[in-house]
Amino acid sequence: MTDQSTRTASGHRIASRGEWRAARLALLEQEKELTKRSDELARQRAALPWVPVDKDYTFATEAGEATLDGLFSGRSQLIVYHLMFGPDWTEGCPSCSAIADGFEGVRRHLENHDVSLVAVSRAPLERLLAYRDRMGWTFPWASSLGSDFNYDFHVSIDPEVAPVEYNYRSQDELEARDVNWKDWIGEQPGMSGFVRDGGKVFHAYSAYARGLDALWGAYQWLDRAPLGRNEDGYWWRLHDDYERLGSSRPLTASAIAACIAAAAAVSSWSTWEAVPARATPSSPRDRTGRTTSA
Repeated sequence: MTDQSTRTASGHRIASRGEWRAARLALLEQEKELTKRSDELARQRAALPWVPVDKDYTFATEAGEATLDGLFSGRSQLIVYHLMFGPDWTEGCPSCSAIADGFEGVRRHLENHDVSLVAVSRAPLERLLAYRDRMGWTFPWASSLGSDFNYDFHVSIDPEVAPVEYNYRSQDELEARDVNWKDWIGEQPGMSGFVRDGGKVFHAYSAYARGLDALWGAYQWLDRAPLGRNEDGYWWRLHDDYERLGSSRPLTASAIAACIAAAAAVSSWSTWEAVPARATPSSPRDRTGRTTSA
């Protein structure tokens, strides 16, 4: 029978300072191993071969029409965050928006290290910029509406436009893991890295789903908080909603459409590997992303 004096009111174990130190040192060794492994993975990531980008993509930006090369803004490296914001959405995905909340400070450091950070979405530019103003962000944001960019980099899913692939799995593989992928159409999160070398643009890296975990600053802090992630389902909101509507309000219909993964298969970001967000469009779309009549 457990001595109640060794447990808190919530049931967490209580220890002496010496016992805590011993447990902390044991954990520290594991953390050091993880850091070393992470360093090695970063080296392997940088050593991946590069693929030439031969297609001419065009984007709508604040400065006018731009090519993929133009998004580099004169730097040699480009990181694109594929922020989920479909052509007919009224606001961005809450998860992607929470990640984007961390862009402002880090972007300035990246830019002074020869790396441009740009968000790309399929919504019209004016809607992206209006939402950016609402969120208080300033990072560059481009619209890929009308191009194949999102489909080619597997963050817009529509089998009538391009073969379905997400997180390096085919349609059949995705359906085998979760039936919600069957006949599913919509947006998914991801990031892609590009590099300029010898006057040419190359694709170097892309990550999706929980491959973005380390980019979400709030989770890195929560992983070090006393209760960890402490989540049961989707708890986050657009940052202006916490004060305006309260942290416990239900997600809006548009937010659900944008970002809530299939409830039967996933309960939190921590378990979302390749389950589709519920983003079934209200009407069919042509390959430009514009909605069309049924």
